[in-house]
This record gives sequence, C-alpha cells and structure tokens, in this order.
Amino acid sequence: MEAPIDTKSANALRRRRRDVARAIGADAVLIVPAAREVARNRDVHYPFRQNSDFTWLTGFPEPDAVAVLAPKHKDGEYLLFCRPRDPEREVWDGHRHGAEGAVARFGADAAHPLAELDEKLPALLADRKRIHYPLGLDDTFDLRVMAWLRAVRAKARKGISAPSELISSDGVLHERRVIKSSAELATMRRAARISAAAHRRLMRTCKPGMDEQQLEASFLAACAERGARFQAYPPIVGGGANACVLHYVDNAAKLADGDLVLVDAGCELDGYASDITRTFPVNGRFSRPQRTLYDLVLRAQLAAIEAVKPGKRWNAPHKAALKVLTRGLVQLGCIDGQPEDLRQLIKDEKYKPFYMHRTGHWLGMDVHDVGSYKHDGKWRPLEPGMVLTVEPGLYIAPDAEVPAEYRGIGIRVEDDLLVTEDGHEVLSRDVPKEPDAIEQLMAAGEVPG
Repeated sequence: MEAPIDTKSANALRRRRRDVARAIGADAVLIVPAAREVARNRDVHYPFRQNSDFTWLTGFPEPDAVAVLAPKHKDGEYLLFCRPRDPEREVWDGHRHGAEGAVARFGADAAHPLAELDEKLPALLADRKRIHYPLGLDDTFDLRVMAWLRAVRAKARKGISAPSELISSDGVLHERRVIKSSAELATMRRAARISAAAHRRLMRTCKPGMDEQQLEASFLAACAERGARFQAYPPIVGGGANACVLHYVDNAAKLADGDLVLVDAGCELDGYASDITRTFPVNGRFSRPQRTLYDLVLRAQLAAIEAVKPGKRWNAPHKAALKVLTRGLVQLGCIDGQPEDLRQLIKDEKYKPFYMHRTGHWLGMDVHDVGSYKHDGKWRPLEPGMVLTVEPGLYIAPDAEVPAEYRGIGIRVEDDLLVTEDGHEVLSRDVPKEPDAIEQLMAAGEVPG
C-alpha cells in the first residue's frame, strides 16, 4: 500500500516550481534529469540515490525520469517523463508510480512514458529562446539536448524558431537551494541530532584494541536505529596517524592505547545531510600533547563559529580560524616566526603543512552543498537560512619537523551551523567537544540509548 500524499510537502514543491518558472520566464524551458541506476557488478546495482536538484524540484523518487518546466505551455507548465508501470518488473524491483502516479501523487500537469521523450521534447522547445539544464554535467544528456535542439531547428521553414541560448540550470536552482526553508531546517536538525547520538555512542564504547571499522559499524547502526538508514558520505574513522589523512576511508586499523581517533561521519535523513567530526582519545584520556593541540583546534573552531552571523562574509570564519591556529603553531614551535609577524605568516601560508583545507562548506541536500561562495569576485555575505560547516583541524605528519611529542597527531572538530537573524544556531550541539566533557562521557561507559 502506498503512503498517503504529504500535502504540506506537495504544496512546498509546487511553490518551488512556480518560483523557478517565474525566474526563467515564459520564453524559456528548464530540463532536469533524474539520476540513473549504476551497476556495481554483475546483476548488482549501487544503492540508488536521487539527483538532489531533481528531488528539490519534483520529489519524484524513481531513476531515469526527466522533469520539464515550460512556463505558459498549453500542455501544462510541469511535465514529467518517467518509467511506465510494469507489473512484471515490479514483482522484482518494487512499485513504480508511472505516468498516472506522477500526476496524482507528484503534481505533474502532464506525464508521459520515457519512450516518448525524444518525440515530445522538441515540441516543448519550439519558439522558446532559452534552455536551462545541467550543462556539461553528463555527456550523454548533453548529446540528447543537442539532438532535441536540431529537431527544432529542422522546422525553421515551418516558421518555428529554436532556442538560441543554452544556460546552466545551476544559477536558477542552486542559489535557491542555498537558503533553506523551515521544513528543510527541521529535517536537518533531526539529521544532526541522529548523528550526534551516534557520535556519543562511539565515545561511550571506544576501547583500545577495537578496529576502526567497529566504530564505523556502530555509527551506522546508531543512525539506522533512529531512522537514518543512509550516510551523507563514507564515514572517516582514523586512529593515530591515520587521522592525518584528510579523506581516510580504509577504516581497517586497530585502535591503539594512547592514540586519538578522528571520526568524521554524518547521516542523511530524507535527502538532507549532516556532517560532524569529533576527535577523542581511544583510552578515554587525553595526553598532555594531545590536549595541547586539541585545545588549539577547539579555540580556532570557537573563534570561527563566533564569526558566523548575518552580514559577515563567507571567508570570515576561515580567517578567524587561521589567526588562532597560526599563532598557536608559532607558540608551540611548529612554525618559525614571532607572534607579531602573524599577518605575514598567514599571507605566506606557513600553516599549510599542518592545515590544508578551508574551514567549512555549504551543507544541505549534498554534504558539499551547492551555491556560490563568491559574487562578483567577492566573498558573499552570510544570510539567515544558510547552513554551513565549521571544521578547522591540525594534521601533524609522523615525519613533520616539529617537536617530537606532536608528531603523528591529527585533530578536526566540525559542527553544522545555521545562520539565524541575530547570529547562528549550532545544529550539532548535542555531541560534546570540550575535552573535559569528552573524558567524562567516555568514563561513564556504555549506556542504553
């Protein structure tokens, strides 16, 4: 039995489509393809995950579909091409909505089988000036668009004009996705809470001798138990020097007594990502060098978080973190220089051997979400409704030319932040990051929940 139609979500999708239709104008067409199923190996596919733009615009969950917005078109503004119902295939693969469901459940003005796409699309492009679509993202789809365009041009002698402009759909869709609605934010708060609970479980259960993959498995289970079956990205669980590999995903080593472990993991809930990193001692107690570096990273993160507020430029949190990290690395003898030379040291990127990435990214339907970071060459101002991560770190390679006590230590602390009218909200605040709080939680041991 199909779930009842979520009227609230359907209305939100309808409002989005109307807004986008107004933005592109009556002389344009927007074409957005769904994701395709991808073979993993013989007779096995990777788990299907819908294209984020397609989901944001349509809510339609099936692969291979194509959505078309054609403002003021006589057949309707929103048309959906999708797989037809097929009782035989549905026995094997599950229910399909078909054209009937696309109209009844997903608000399409008209829907057609995919087999009719090449026939009907040129008629939708006739006498339009512009085509908006994900230009250059998929070579195969680019070729299909070119074929539709040629089919329209072939009718020139009949007085039919073809579009003369091809425009990336990123501009009209991605900038709208940067500002989250109240419904989107409610989902992201739930995702952050689920991931925070999973991180707390790892802190309570971590012991020397465990495998990194045991922590990964525990995180996945904790999320699934709370309703988030999928992850926003492959979890990173790096013990010891593995934490110095920024995108370490082997997760196969033993966790050693006396080491730190860095866990960068976040669930995906109803299509929205969370992204949280915590670093904690495998045995439950920070050593003095570990705590020294950890305190430095945490101070940098708190300074960066303080810079997240409306009107501040996107780069402000990064600049705040760099000041704290660079000054601290000088004081610890990891960078040659004097505190009064801070500005020049940052300009010369002396921190780069130990801090190689930026301090955050957009967060939303994608873990590295869409939206520009600059407008007209300048870092864009932060606005209420934006969601971003704040994630400074330090990665001291085992062979780094620094005091020996700091070698082989990798630390990152990451939270998810919503820009509010008067500042910010830390969505991931439920997982501790103060070192004393981490040690207390780890000392309490495993408890239910």
